[in-house]
Amino acid sequence: MQGLVETIRKTLAQGVQKAIEGAMEKGSINQVEIPEVVIEVPREKGHGDFASNLAMQLARSAKMAPRKIAEAIVDNLDLKGTGVERVEIAGPGFINFYLEPGWVYGVMPLISSEDRNYGRQEIGDGRRVQVEFVSANPTGLLHMGNARGAALGDSLAAILDFAGYRVSREYYINDAGNQIENFGRSLEVRFLQQLGQDIAMPEEGYHGEDITDTVKGYIEKHGRELADAEEAVRRQTLAAYALQEKLAQIKSTLLDFGVVYDEWFSEQSLHDSGAIQKTLDELHKRGFIYENENALWFKATDFGDEKDEVLVRSSGIPTYFAADIAYHWNKFERGFDWVIDIWGADHHGHVNRMKGSMEALGYNRDNLHIILMQLVRLYRGGEIVRMSKRTGQFVTLEELVEEVGRDAARYFFVMRSPDSHLEFDLDLAKSQTNDNPVFYIQYAHARICSILRQLQEQGRFLPPVENINASLLTEEAELALLRKLADFPEEIASAAELLSPHRIARYMHDLAGLFHSFYNSHRVITENEELSNTRLVLVNCVRIVLRNALGLLGLTAPEKM
Repeated sequence: MQGLVETIRKTLAQGVQKAIEGAMEKGSINQVEIPEVVIEVPREKGHGDFASNLAMQLARSAKMAPRKIAEAIVDNLDLKGTGVERVEIAGPGFINFYLEPGWVYGVMPLISSEDRNYGRQEIGDGRRVQVEFVSANPTGLLHMGNARGAALGDSLAAILDFAGYRVSREYYINDAGNQIENFGRSLEVRFLQQLGQDIAMPEEGYHGEDITDTVKGYIEKHGRELADAEEAVRRQTLAAYALQEKLAQIKSTLLDFGVVYDEWFSEQSLHDSGAIQKTLDELHKRGFIYENENALWFKATDFGDEKDEVLVRSSGIPTYFAADIAYHWNKFERGFDWVIDIWGADHHGHVNRMKGSMEALGYNRDNLHIILMQLVRLYRGGEIVRMSKRTGQFVTLEELVEEVGRDAARYFFVMRSPDSHLEFDLDLAKSQTNDNPVFYIQYAHARICSILRQLQEQGRFLPPVENINASLLTEEAELALLRKLADFPEEIASAAELLSPHRIARYMHDLAGLFHSFYNSHRVITENEELSNTRLVLVNCVRIVLRNALGLLGLTAPEKM
């Protein structure tokens, strides 16, 4: 669906294109190849509603001064039906378009008719995209890094879906390898300790209290039956039990956080199906594997990495990197056109070799996009919160949601670009003040719902948009709201193209701010019925857009607060 701003952009671009062609026919511009005409929205209001720098782009090839080119373009512009009030040439040759004030009125019929679909785009053109996020080891509880990844990944998936992609959310279960063996050993230690044996936990073992709770739960269900079992059997049995329990906890915690996955993919399945060996064989066939010191190496340096990487150790055991290559090959083999991973910043060294391995297997490396997240710092009372009261270690996602609520947690995690460090103020997130951005945005939605309830209590109803007189909206606050509403579809497109959910968070906050300013200065329901009806439609449009935007970030749109 095409928004009002995009429609005007295209109309102006076509007008400029024809103007250049006309100017070249008349000889006022030398014959040149015309590049794509880009119409931008100036940052400064004084520079018009839309602008083009095409004259500067053409200056070299046309061998003319850019301002002279701009003058020729403007002289040949046909402005009929464009809504343009005037055109000015600024600086060295910028062409600035000033539209008639009422051009933004057209956004209200669009929003009213499209409702929940307003803002929806088709830039994805149905391409299949997979977003893999969180994918925490199922050996413990979810922490702040996992929480940020969950909010980012789920919001990004929703935005991409709204932009016309076919999206699948995936969780990669790391249920194989050394970490699972270590997990089994750790569980065994806690199990034997519960039976009264004086045995110490290895330094590299899992020390969280949740491991002890898991073992206690096992003993309650199955008793001491593993006490006399072989060591390997005991470890394997405890690990299988714990993995099932931990994965159930992870699924439950993420569901409470509003995250539902389409696929839970097991790393162990890659080993069981022979996918890892198949991957090694394919890379060998393509000439990207060699043997050295009884180990198999991937030629990562062929793809811009600083050093080659081991795929199979001298012991014959594949590395995690081998499994990761097999997994990502599997993603593309499943037919995804675009694969997006969200990783912690500590994995930055893994990015290039992962993209290189996909290139080695014949795929476009740019079709694998990896977003790196920076760390989250929790603050309470101005002090960094390092420890969980419950676990004695890190604060868990479950604890965070209990303290500040799902909406606040999700918004705070996406309100900054993932490549920036995030300082999460627990006190601010819980506050019911305008300083809390979540409260500020949701309160705007609730305020509008309150206005509409007042209308119903008076026995009146929201008028059809075709019955209002939009030209009554002349106040600066009203026009600013309309312009912001018109920007929403482009914000969706930008957030999808740039993989930036924080753009939607910022947009919502700006829109809420414009509404609060309008509300504090102007009454909606007045004695002037015609003006009241028009303003009612306006604020209802704000409600629709706020609701749509909140939903994309997984937040509720409360009707009362």
